[in-house]
This record gives sequence, C-alpha cells and structure tokens, in this order.
Amino acid sequence: MPERNRVTPTGEIVATALRGAWTGNRGIIHEGCEIVRFHAGNLWITCALEFRDRHRELWIPNRWTPLFFHDEAVALAAGHRPCGECRHAEYQAYKAAWAAGLGGAPPSAGEMNRRLHAERLVRGTHRRRFHQTGWPDLPDGAFVLLDDIPHLVHGTDLVAWSPIGYGARSRRPRRGTPTAITPPATLAALRAGYPVQIDASA
Repeated sequence: MPERNRVTPTGEIVATALRGAWTGNRGIIHEGCEIVRFHAGNLWITCALEFRDRHRELWIPNRWTPLFFHDEAVALAAGHRPCGECRHAEYQAYKAAWAAGLGGAPPSAGEMNRRLHAERLVRGTHRRRFHQTGWPDLPDGAFVLLDDIPHLVHGTDLVAWSPIGYGARSRRPRRGTPTAITPPATLAALRAGYPVQIDASA
C-alpha cells in the first residue's frame, strides 16, 4: 500500500501510488510511520532524489520526514523552494528570478523562508492561504484552483491535477481573477524565467 508522504499542489500530504520526481521536507512531522503534523517550521524545501550517493531511509525517529512531489510545479505550488545544497544551481536560479521578479538584491534563504511561509499559510493556523490574481499574470508552471480542483497553467491550456496525476485539459480563460495556489513570490520568480520542471504527462 502507498505510504502517506506525497504532497499535493495545495500542500496536503496524501497516500497515492503516483511516483515523485523530487523529495523534500518540512522538518520532523512524523511519529513512527505516520504523519502527525503539517509542518515543523518555515523551512520547506524540494530536494533531488539522489545526491552524492546518499540513501535516505523513511520514518527515521527524530530526523526530518522525506516527502515526495510529482513534479517541481506541484512542489512550488505547495509552497516549497529548491534546496540550497543538493539543488544548488536551481536554488541560485530561483534566488535570481525572485530578485528579478520582485526587485532588490537576491534574498537570503531565511528571507525566502519567512516570506513564503506568510504567503502559503493563514497566520496562526495550518490552513493554506490562496491569492487572487488575473489570468494574464499567471506564468507557465503556476497552479490555480477551479471548482476545488488544482489546475496547472500550461501555455494556452489548463491541465487538471489529481493524486493520480495530470488529467483533462481545458482552454485557459483570458479574463477574470482565478484563485492562485502557487505563492505570489514564486509566481514572480516564474514570470522572471525560473525554469520549473513539469512532468511530461502534462
């Protein structure tokens, strides 16, 4: 049976057989083989599945909890960012795109963590925070919520996502204010050219 360690675009942690292209973590959020909390701090990162021949066991007591993401677009929508160690090149690219999209100097890891945490969660709760934006402002790789279903923005199309993967396509509207799942700072980085990885099935 699949274990409950896969992350959806809205940030939920579910059990599904869908394979992940990336791993990552939100700190120590398990006891035994069960997820018992939503996060354990503001450091939410996306990591490479393999790095320097390291092999990561699951459910190690008192060690960070490995989570898995279908692709990077899902990870970014959930509020994670690239790891500065195992994905150093992507981390630097994300920082540069963040600065280009939002203005100012490239941020520190702590600055990004604090801003993303404020953008992804309603303050003082574990509830996801979403943001209204215009269709023309949504870059490829962003996720929006339509009829409670996450949809990937992919060119002129929207692609529905579920815990079994990408599904039906529809035409992207030109007008209106959809609910964006991807945090605003990451939307700015995507608009500035951060090269997000999207699964080929989309």
